[in-house]
This record gives sequence, structure tokens and C-alpha cells, in this order.
Amino acid sequence: MSLAGLADLVLADPALAAALAETSVRTEDLTGPTPLRPFLVAGLARTGRTVLAVTATTREAEQLTAELGDLLDPATVAYYPSWETLPHERLSPRSDTVGRRLAVLRRLRHPGTDATTGPLSVVVAPVRSLLQPQVKGLGDLDPVELTTGATAEIERVVEGLVGAAYSRVDLVEKRGEFAVRGGIVDVFPPTEDHPVRVEFWGDEVEEIRSFAVADQRTIDKLDRLWAPPCRELLLTPQVRERAAALGRAHPELLEITDKLAQGIAVEGMEALIPVLVDELELLVDLLPSDAQVLVLDPERARARAHDLVATSEEFLGASWAAAASGGQAPIDLQAASYRELGDVRTHALDLGESWWTLSPFGLDDGAVVPDGLALNPPEMGPNDQVRRIQAAPTYHGDVDRALADIAQWHGDGWTVVVMHQGHGPAQRMVEALGERDLPARLVEDLPTGADVNPKLVTVTCGGLAHGLVDEGQRLVIVTGEDIVGAKASTRDK
Repeated sequence: MSLAGLADLVLADPALAAALAETSVRTEDLTGPTPLRPFLVAGLARTGRTVLAVTATTREAEQLTAELGDLLDPATVAYYPSWETLPHERLSPRSDTVGRRLAVLRRLRHPGTDATTGPLSVVVAPVRSLLQPQVKGLGDLDPVELTTGATAEIERVVEGLVGAAYSRVDLVEKRGEFAVRGGIVDVFPPTEDHPVRVEFWGDEVEEIRSFAVADQRTIDKLDRLWAPPCRELLLTPQVRERAAALGRAHPELLEITDKLAQGIAVEGMEALIPVLVDELELLVDLLPSDAQVLVLDPERARARAHDLVATSEEFLGASWAAAASGGQAPIDLQAASYRELGDVRTHALDLGESWWTLSPFGLDDGAVVPDGLALNPPEMGPNDQVRRIQAAPTYHGDVDRALADIAQWHGDGWTVVVMHQGHGPAQRMVEALGERDLPARLVEDLPTGADVNPKLVTVTCGGLAHGLVDEGQRLVIVTGEDIVGAKASTRDK
């Protein structure tokens, strides 16, 4: 399903179009309502540059990713999750989180040719992912990849899985595990919903299929296995050698370093990354040099970043390493701490990337105001009404009032689009509008703006959380969440 036509309509707003025409400007501060976020990101992506959209929270990042999947090709949009742990905690991030992160980095550095590994136009990340240093070269790690009909030695496949931090077990049950039985290799990649079974005939891959963990029954036939690493710290010979040296220098760490030196993964070993690898880098280091960073709600992002940096420092000061040596850390782990948001901004600009922000606050509340650009188009006189984009009203379940407003907008000649996340509610909305003698139609796809008939109320399905009202274009988008929801925007921490 494509709702790109909605983006066509919203992005036609003169003030917004003027802002998007200035993508050569390195820094820009815009002001607009929260529902404008996916449309602005889509507009920036249409310029052909890679966009990194940064949100204050994880939930906002996940929501924005879902919304962009309706406005852009979903295969070109990816969510880059953050660790569930802090850098200095003696806990390892989940394998599925690591797998998703490494899959995104691989696509940024070495885009493939199919839908799941092809180039990305938008990466959505919470600010936590933006601030955290990571091992340099993660985007260059090769996944274990097999295709039906290809030739591969099982021994080499096993070596590749072990090197990618997969655990060998008798029966695969969790992500990051693999099992070998005769000519069958079962693998549970961290990016998949189900494990994958690869059957060999000699050295030829005869069949690949997904299967259920509970009963081992086949779910679907696949064309390939694509298994990215499960950890961001791989126990290479160099890392194992450094771990052994670290244990000799600091006997209080032998409980961990001895196992690492033997190639055995240990819970929380990522806390030692700064002393086991040569270099760290940031997410912005893996973006193209002309990438566009867009920080959404920068005030909340700055507040969240400040809290993360402070918490990270507290954990470093009270870490297990410090406790093991009477209160003073025997090794310097500062390199893994979260960076200050201002430092990341400076670094991104030094790399040649652009840094824009979209804030919901401003002197002209609700307006789209490109910093340094005229809000009013030249053809508008000083007494003309300023073009405005506002969040759609929230009705708190008052369907009758929502229908009355829709009738008012339609009667005044506005273009009205109503969106529900499910087909059933959308069909019911068409019926409710018909009961009030309002012409409406249910449309599955809106690939272009021309597919929206201003003489009809267009009802469609999609993932937009909240709608907007563009007074200048006489355009309104109302979502099911606007009608039944309790609030117009999330403020999750």
C-alpha cells in the first residue's frame, strides 16, 4: 500500500516547498506540528540524499518508521535501534537488537541489490543510538549468506557462524543459535521471526526454508539465508590476544578475560570494547558525506541526551571494574561513553553532512518557518493570511463532532482525507459519512496526489498516527487516532 499521494499534497505547501528547495543549506531550524514529521522526512528523502531522522525516544522512532513505510518505499526505510543496556553495564544487548543494527550498517556501507539489503533512503534512530560510539568497521562485517543451488562446505559455514558469534546448540530455540545434524544446518538469524533450515546435498545447498521452533514444521520456502553477526564485539584472534594481555595486567578481570581469550562469549563483555578494539566511531560516520540529519523535537532530544550522558557517567563511576579495585577503575573505559549531542552535531558538520531540526515550538505556533527563508511567498501581500499547518483536532471518541467537522470542511471546499489503520473502521467511516449525505470513497492506494478527489471525502488505510490541517492549501487529514485517541502526540520517555 502506498500513500505517497498524501505526501504530494502536503509537500505542495509553499513554505514547506521553500524549505525543501534549500537542501544545500547545511544548518536549518524549522518549526511545525508533530504530524508534519513523516512528510518532512519523506520530502527530504525525495531529494535523493540519505536522511537520518533522530527522535527523542525509541517509541517515537518506531512510530515514525511505520509512518514512513506508507509514504515511501518501505524497503528503503530502516529503524536503527539502540542497545537496551548502557555502555558500561555488565550486560550484553539482545542478539536481535544487534542483528538489526548490523543489518542497517551493512546496507549503509555495502548496499545489495534486493529489497532486504538494498540502499536506504531513510534511517530512523532514537537519540540514544546517535550518541553511542560503536566498534569501527561494523558495516564491513560479512553476513553468512547462502542461496539455493549455491556451493558451500558445511565446515566453512559452521566456521562463519561461530565467527559471527552464533552459539552452537543441539536444538535451535533462540536467535543467535545454530545446530548441525548431518547435512542439515539450522540457523536462527537475529533479524528473522523464525529459524531457517538449510539442507545440503554434498556441498550444494539443496533447499532453504523457515520452520517453527515449537514443532519443527516448515513454514515457508526461502531463496536464501542471510545471517548477520549477533554481537558487536567479535572474538577475533586480535581481540582474544588483547583479552589475555588485559587479564595478565589486571588479575581482577580474569573471570571475564580468560573466557574471552579462549573464544568464549561472556555476558557483558561489550563493556570492555574500548580496550579490546583499536577504534570506535559514531553512526554519522557511516552515512554518505552529503547525508541529511534531521533532529525532531530538538529540545526534548537535548534533554534526553543530557540525561543519558549523566547516567552513563554514573554507571562508569560505579561500574563493576571500579568496584573490583577499591573504587578506582583499573582501565579507562571512557571512550565508550555517550557523546554530547553538540559534539555529535559538530562532528557531522565536519564530515560534510547537513544538520536540520524540526521543533514543535516557536513564536509562530504551528507554522512551518524555515530559518532564513521568507514565510510568506513573494506573491503574497503583507495583509494576506500566513499559510499555516496545524495538528488536526483531537475528538476523544466524539465521533459525531468529528463527522460534523468533516462535513464543515467538505462543505467549505476543502480536500478531506480520513485515515484508519484497519480496513473495517475505514469501511464503517464511509458508511457513516454516507448516512450524513457526504460523498465518500474508500481508496486502498494513493500513489499520487491526483488520486485524491477534492469533491469527495477520501477514506483510506494507513499508519499515520495523527493528521494535520493546512489552512493555506485547504487540506485536512484526520486519522482514527485523532477521532478516538486521548491525546495528539506521545511524550514517552
